[in-house]
Amino acid sequence: MRGNSNLDFHIIANAAIGRGLSGGDRIFIECARRWAEKGYKITVYVWEEGYEMCIRNNLKNVEYVIWPASKYKKLGFVFLYLMRTVKGCIEAFRLKPVKESKNIVLYSASDFWPDVFPALIMKNKIKNAKWIAAFYLFAPSPLRGYSTEGRLSLPTLKGVGYYLSQMPVYWLIKKKSDMVFVTNELDRLAFIDNRLTSEKVVAVRGGVDAKTPLLIPDVKEKKYDAVFIGRLHPQKGVLELVEVWKYVCDKRKDAKLAIIGEGELEGKIREKIREYRLENNIDLLGFIDGIEKIKVFKASKIVVHPATYDSGGMAACEAMACGLPGVSFDLPALKTYYPKGMLKVQCYNLRDFADKILRLLTDEDLYEKVQIDALDWAKGWDWDNRATALLMAVKKLF
Repeated sequence: MRGNSNLDFHIIANAAIGRGLSGGDRIFIECARRWAEKGYKITVYVWEEGYEMCIRNNLKNVEYVIWPASKYKKLGFVFLYLMRTVKGCIEAFRLKPVKESKNIVLYSASDFWPDVFPALIMKNKIKNAKWIAAFYLFAPSPLRGYSTEGRLSLPTLKGVGYYLSQMPVYWLIKKKSDMVFVTNELDRLAFIDNRLTSEKVVAVRGGVDAKTPLLIPDVKEKKYDAVFIGRLHPQKGVLELVEVWKYVCDKRKDAKLAIIGEGELEGKIREKIREYRLENNIDLLGFIDGIEKIKVFKASKIVVHPATYDSGGMAACEAMACGLPGVSFDLPALKTYYPKGMLKVQCYNLRDFADKILRLLTDEDLYEKVQIDALDWAKGWDWDNRATALLMAVKKLF
């Protein structure tokens, strides 16, 4: 199905990297897939790893423009990041004229430089183009980082770099974008002003595949008491989760946890598992997706979302769609992101987190109530509905 609309989407996803899938990557892929199915023309601008990610996630019926940069990988992450930004900007300047009979939508898939700066150049180059900028997480203060206790700490070079690099991006998006996609209602307030009015700052929240879980049979004998899914990153609280699981195992010796994901903390997580002698209690499954991921959810009793600094996080809702009640810290963003279907824990209280897990595992009535809430909340996250709602918001720009 082609050509039934005069909307022409140009998605700049030049920042995508690695084998995993960030929340922003998931959002643009799932939306692009459904918009393409409706007949909208989609062009995706990526480097080699971004292209591989899209193909791996079955993004079809779109056109790809590859901005080669893989030869710079050997020079390290920072230089690769800068070269992808430079390469993207050069290619954006070289972009051939687009027919102005079309309504051009430029969509930068993240707030990182390789996406934002090429999109800004394309907006200045293409008359009447509308720029939608994704901004899904505010960088934490370098003096606090992702600390679970909120205490001041020595800033890291990486933390300072992330914080400073986001400052000009935030300013540019506020001044130049036509619409902003954020994660939650709180972040909307940071962008709404006289130019970017309320309807132009959209809380995307995210989505889930609500159909595939129905095709996978439930497992009566659960292998895992709990499952975590997400990047193995300080923001996600996964090191804290190992300590939480130690407390759980103090009272339930055979308790089993599955950790799905990859990331920079994998080595430290393995060290902590050995330190606490939890090798038989925690399985590191690496990055898995699709049906295999759903099978793990179906073999689990609850989902844990121990993020210590977060704007939302849709991964937990994927498990909730499979009937898993959740446990998370009571972060401000999660009050509107997960108002039900999750037991909330006093922020950074690891023993309380363990106690909430144990309550769900032992109190059948509580488990059933939170499970029903989780399934009900997840229904509203269906990707078909989310992609349609976002499309309707975009159309209002023209």
